[in-house]
Amino acid sequence: MSTTTADETDLVQLLTPEGVRVEHPEYEFTGSDEEIAGHLRDMVLGRRLDTEATALQRQGELGLWASLLGQEAAQVGSARALGPNDVVFPTYREHAVALCMGVDPIDLLGLFRGVDMGGWDAEATRFRLYTLVIGAQTLHACGYAMALERDGLVGNGTKAEDAAVVAYFGDGATSQGDVNEAFVFASSYNAPVVFFCQNNQWAISEPMSRQSRIPLYQRSLGFGFPGVRVDGNDVLAVRAVTERALERARNGGGPSLIEAFTYRMGAHTTSDDPSKYRLADELETWRLRDPIERVRALLRTSGSVGESFFRDLETEADDLAADLRRRCVQLQGPGLRSLFGNVYGEQTEYLAAQQQAYAEYADSFEMEAGSR
Repeated sequence: MSTTTADETDLVQLLTPEGVRVEHPEYEFTGSDEEIAGHLRDMVLGRRLDTEATALQRQGELGLWASLLGQEAAQVGSARALGPNDVVFPTYREHAVALCMGVDPIDLLGLFRGVDMGGWDAEATRFRLYTLVIGAQTLHACGYAMALERDGLVGNGTKAEDAAVVAYFGDGATSQGDVNEAFVFASSYNAPVVFFCQNNQWAISEPMSRQSRIPLYQRSLGFGFPGVRVDGNDVLAVRAVTERALERARNGGGPSLIEAFTYRMGAHTTSDDPSKYRLADELETWRLRDPIERVRALLRTSGSVGESFFRDLETEADDLAADLRRRCVQLQGPGLRSLFGNVYGEQTEYLAAQQQAYAEYADSFEMEAGSR
């Protein structure tokens, strides 16, 4: 059975499940009410993307989908803490992070529809391609972070010049060798990387209690860098904690580990049936801690936005879903001609000649069919 509560003494929280702001001795959210409303928008759109993609998979339009339901605050809070040069290395579930980073959501669906390997521009968005090999992206992130330091992009004293890396992974990935090796390298080379663990408490069907006898954030101490546990359903606390960790990394302070204590409300993927291994009352307990509802409650209580804001947001989410569905069913697999252009950054003359030869060969069949 999963652990459904965290020790309040080691959990950073700035917004209660009831939508009441509270103080913490070390962390604070200094953003405006407008920013809070923006975070709500990000979370609502992320959830609607997730809901629509799940429906598309059930209807046979996607081969698979990994839901983020319940983890919106962990993703949006951390994404909105990023600076202009920071780079993200995701798993396969960071859909809300992708939205915040400017990735067209249809590019996410293309991967799960099986028509491409991830169609977004990783350089322009600073959001690297999804990684389906559990934990592998932490090593990629660590190597990239080490390169940033060697390129002189760390410790210059300004957010505009310095850069850091965020590596996302789940609680199950902490049992993988890749993640622990990344911790070793990051610590040894003082890499500017923030390891962001979304502890949703279930590694597919295995509960967190079978993976670790101590809170995950405490593991970082064994590798020589700090860790912190934050209420992963509190978008304000997640942003504050991630901002602090990123600032430390950019200034040359080295790596850190954030454990966002949250809960996976849906299945691991659409091929999974969570009713086989967890109890309904556990799900209901976490439903009362919904990350979106607590921000709605805060905004309604403060009166910082009117009811028209919520209505417009609902309409925007509906429009996003409709547009996503329309474009998803129109996605087609790549033709053989396009494969020649995706081998090298700059196509070689030899490969260009092959592409031309293939095009002439393929066209000959069309010409033959037309002459009949």
